[in-house]
Amino acid sequence: MQARISFITLGVANLEKSRRFYTDLIGWPLSPKSQDGVAFFQLNGFVLALFPAEELAKDAGLDSQSAGFSRISLAHNVAERLDVDTLMAQLASKGVNITKPAQDAFWGGRHGYFADPDGYLWEVAWNPGGYLDKAGNFNFESAPDLAAQP
Repeated sequence: MQARISFITLGVANLEKSRRFYTDLIGWPLSPKSQDGVAFFQLNGFVLALFPAEELAKDAGLDSQSAGFSRISLAHNVAERLDVDTLMAQLASKGVNITKPAQDAFWGGRHGYFADPDGYLWEVAWNPGGYLDKAGNFNFESAPDLAAQP
C-alpha cells in the first residue's frame, strides 16, 4: 500500500450546518462533485468529505454507537476498480481487521474498509469521478489528455 491519504471523511451531526461552516466561515469552495448526502472540498492533493455520522458508520459496516466508531475515516484511493479487491485481499492475508470487504458502492465506485489497531477507519476506494495524478494525489477534475500535449 502506497503511503498516501486521498480523502479524510468527517462524520458530522448536521451536514448542512457543517457544509455552511466550511463554505461560509472557513471560505473553502464546495466541489461541484458534492451531492445531497455528502459535501466535498478539494484541498491540496486530497479531499475533505463531510458525511452524516450515522451514514458513515453504516457505510463502514459498524454500529454508530459502538466504541470503535470514531466518526472519521481516511481514504486511500487506487487507480483501477479491481485494485480495491487486490489491496483488500493483501491486507486481509496479513490479519488486518476488515470491517467491510471490497464491494461496489452506491455512488458508482468500488470500496472496502479496514480498521487500524486503534479502530481508525481506512477506506480503500476506486472513484470513477476523479483520477490519481502521477504523484498519487486524488483530483476530481477530468484527467488531463496527455496525448494532446506537445
